[in-house]
Amino acid sequence: MGFWLFTLACGLLIPLTMLGFGRYFQKTGGPRAINMLSGYRTPMSTKNRETWEFAHRYFGKLWYRLGAGLLPASLAALLAIAGQDIETISLTTGILTGVQLFFMLLPIAFTEAALRRTFDKRGNRKTGSPS
Repeated sequence: MGFWLFTLACGLLIPLTMLGFGRYFQKTGGPRAINMLSGYRTPMSTKNRETWEFAHRYFGKLWYRLGAGLLPASLAALLAIAGQDIETISLTTGILTGVQLFFMLLPIAFTEAALRRTFDKRGNRKTGSPS
């Protein structure tokens, strides 16, 4: 039971991280200063302050929504294996972590596409792009 409790705690870290940082990025637009140490850092998102905030708010919204969906799904999967043998718990948790990582990284593609739709290569907002 101790191993399953440890697995439960670890299995909820990714969805909880996505919820927490997603909400933070949505509300604040990311760290105040554009930097290469923290936040959503890609060549396009670091062009200027406007691309930086846009990327963080967009990415944060996606992360929050995906985290909100992953949390109950992960909890259900982990509750379903309570009391099972270590091999079953390990295999299920490994698969769950892989699925969580996929959904954790997926918003990068959507955020980059949104940045390219909204800004030109130099980071200037395209004419007619939504604010």
